[in-house]
Order: sequence, then C-alpha cells, then structure tokens
Amino acid sequence: MVITLKDGDVTIALRPDLAPKHVEQIKKLVRQGAYDNVAFHRVIDGFMAQTGDVKFGNMKKGFSAEAVGTGGSDLPPPPGEFSQ
Repeated sequence: MVITLKDGDVTIALRPDLAPKHVEQIKKLVRQGAYDNVAFHRVIDGFMAQTGDVKFGNMKKGFSAEAVGTGGSDLPPPPGEFSQ
C-alpha cells in the first residue's frame, strides 16, 4: 500500500499471510477512497506515526480533534486474527 504525503510516498507492506481478513478490509477501504485526506493523529518522533481513522480523521470532511483515533469505518470489523 502506498500513502502519498506532501513530502513523498510511504510504502507499507501488508501481511495477508498473517491477517488476510484485515488486509482485505484495508484494501476495500482504500479502493473506496476512505483513507483520502485522513490525518496522522498521533506521532511520536523516532517511534511511530498513527493514521487511519476514516470516521473522524478526514481533514476535509468530518474531522474532529476530540474524537480522532476512536472511530472506525462503516464496514463491520473483521474477526480477530492472531499469529504465533
């Protein structure tokens, strides 16, 4: 999956071998444009950056600083997938 940022692209390797239902859900949402304009709502320098709140994180439609990071999508959540 490629995320296009203002400073360039970020490539993310998905793991369908470990979580096929979650990967399929992400791909479905990407195809729907659900992640377009979604903010990175939590960044810890040198450690991680978190994005993906398609309900409250869209900077052009429905952004909520108070709720971002707590939302989901309109799709039902996939079942838990656990690996060793």
